[in-house]
Formats: sequence, structure tokens, C-alpha cells
Amino acid sequence: MKFTALILGIFGGDAFLKNYMEKHLKWGEEREICRGKILLRRYHNTGSAFNILKKSQRALKAGCGGMLLLLGAFWFLLLGKKENSLILLGLSLLIGGGASNYYDRISRGYVVDYFSFQTPWNWLNRIIFNISDLCIFLGGILVMLKCKKGYLDR
Repeated sequence: MKFTALILGIFGGDAFLKNYMEKHLKWGEEREICRGKILLRRYHNTGSAFNILKKSQRALKAGCGGMLLLLGAFWFLLLGKKENSLILLGLSLLIGGGASNYYDRISRGYVVDYFSFQTPWNWLNRIIFNISDLCIFLGGILVMLKCKKGYLDR
């Protein structure tokens, strides 16, 4: 139940933030928060990460939908087994974030990104994220760590 709640929380929370940014942050406007460490700005990403596949919307939507189905099936198979909690956490983060971005892609035709980090590294400062992106990244790391520890070797 907690993993289902996590998926729904990520999906709903990020959807709320995306809608809020669309309504309250004008195009080209920037706002600093967290003592200037985070910059809020609105961006419409028509591709995947770094706008990859932005000219192949159909393939991108099909690939994302297929990946969500595979992750969901794997998640469902592992659900309810206590020894799977770390991989279920990772999969829940991946599914929640992926579903939120997929919903944007299907309903809007783009994914709403709305913040970037202000760091000493210019390449990182140029990347605009949303909460779902961070969940996907963290979930991917957790799944890889669990797989590296031999989970799939059983």
C-alpha cells in the first residue's frame, strides 16, 4: 500500500506543481528560491531528457508507454514480498515520475519542467527539471544498486 501511495503522491504532487507553474510563472520569468540555489523557470520539453527524440513524438510516446507497462508489471510481480522493498521503492519512484511525465506528454504534447539548480557548473545550470525527473533519476539508481548486489542472480 505504501508503494502505491508513493506513486500516486509523486504523480499528483508533480501534476499540481506543473499546473501551478503554468498558471503563475510567465514565460521567460525567473524566480530564485533557497537563497538563490534553485531557479524557478517554465520550460516545455517536447522530447525526452535533453530534448532527445523531440522530432519523433510518436516513437517517444510509444517507448515511454511501453516502458511504463514493463516497469508496472515488474513492480506488480514483486509487490508484497518484504525482501523486495528497496527495488519496489526504486520502481515506485520510476513509475510515479514516469507516469507524470507521460501524462503531460499525452495530454499537453510536452512535459512541463520548472526548476534548475544554480551551481558552479554551467552545464548543470542549463538543465531544467521537474520533480518527476528527480524521482526517475533516484529510482533508476536504486534499481541499479539493487541489481548490482545480485538481486537478478537469484
